[in-house]
Amino acid sequence: MEDINLKQLTLAVRTIAEEKNLPEDVVMSVIEQAIAAAWRRDNGEREQNVRAELNVNDGTAKVFVIREVVEDPINDAIEVGVEEAQKYKKGAVVGDEVEESFEVEKFGRVAAQTAKQVVLQRLREAEREIVLAEYEDKIGTVVTGIVQRVEPRVVRVELGKATGILPQSEQIQGEFYSVGARIKVFIKDIERDNRGPQLILSRGNEAFIEYLFGQEVPEMESGAVEIKGIAREAGRRTKIAVASTVPGVDAVGTFVGGHGTRVQAVMNEVGDQEKIDIVPYDENIDMYIRNALSPAEVQSLEINEEDKRVKVFVAEDQQSIAIGRGGQNVRLASRLTGYELDIEAKDAPVVEDKPKKNIEDSLLDALEGSDDK
Repeated sequence: MEDINLKQLTLAVRTIAEEKNLPEDVVMSVIEQAIAAAWRRDNGEREQNVRAELNVNDGTAKVFVIREVVEDPINDAIEVGVEEAQKYKKGAVVGDEVEESFEVEKFGRVAAQTAKQVVLQRLREAEREIVLAEYEDKIGTVVTGIVQRVEPRVVRVELGKATGILPQSEQIQGEFYSVGARIKVFIKDIERDNRGPQLILSRGNEAFIEYLFGQEVPEMESGAVEIKGIAREAGRRTKIAVASTVPGVDAVGTFVGGHGTRVQAVMNEVGDQEKIDIVPYDENIDMYIRNALSPAEVQSLEINEEDKRVKVFVAEDQQSIAIGRGGQNVRLASRLTGYELDIEAKDAPVVEDKPKKNIEDSLLDALEGSDDK
């Protein structure tokens, strides 16, 4: 057996707290969890509910085993009968929880190692929690990070103090990430799961594009132009609907920039393989759908407001443009407008029999018409 020096532990609480820039009570709770885990390892059973209390003043520790009071205990590790429960809590009834306490003096070598592992793991988690709390208010912004590691499903990106992950679903399709490269990432969320908190980053979402345009188009900040909607398939194509709030300001032109400089700057960041269509937003849904489907030319629309479905009629030579490669154009236009769009080819309007009539026939028709009067 080897002694676990509790006095040393209590001193360590302060040192660790200062070094790691963590509150003392957080470090204390971590060490108490470790004492409980180590005690369970030596004296208890795996499923036991154990908590520990460290007394900083005199450097002693107590462990409490918590059991539920039941009529007929089956598992002594977690249950206790009503009669026995009275020893720990006078008047205990079924459904209560009682605690049996033990003084902690020594731990076996394995238990001491367990305690050490728990301390290290929990401290890392606590540290990450504190660091991530600093990023809480940065959710929804874009920061520059350095690619730290490229794994099959995620790319780990270092952002100063914290490390975030760029999952496959948030990457730009076809984009290559090399270790040490500086990249811009959108801070999407902080996810807390059993592995501890994670900073989720994105380059593939709509908000990333919106942010990039915000950097290039100062008129967005002044409110002269705005983005009304974005539909994106990262690495392939993005459609943006834009509008102007100031009469005479051309929203599309503002976003494209002189000689396309603004849209080009955004494409330089997301990769030239991603096409960006900037279309004018329109309050009139008929017009908006026509704009959203550009570059295809639409002949007519049948809008079903109730089902939010629209039949879109186009000339045969426009059908493949309207649908787009792999259905992309119509898919993005549907997402942008919020209507399910069905593209149907319509033969050119039938006006053929009229021109075939010769001039004399139409003259005769006109004369006949005048006779009728």
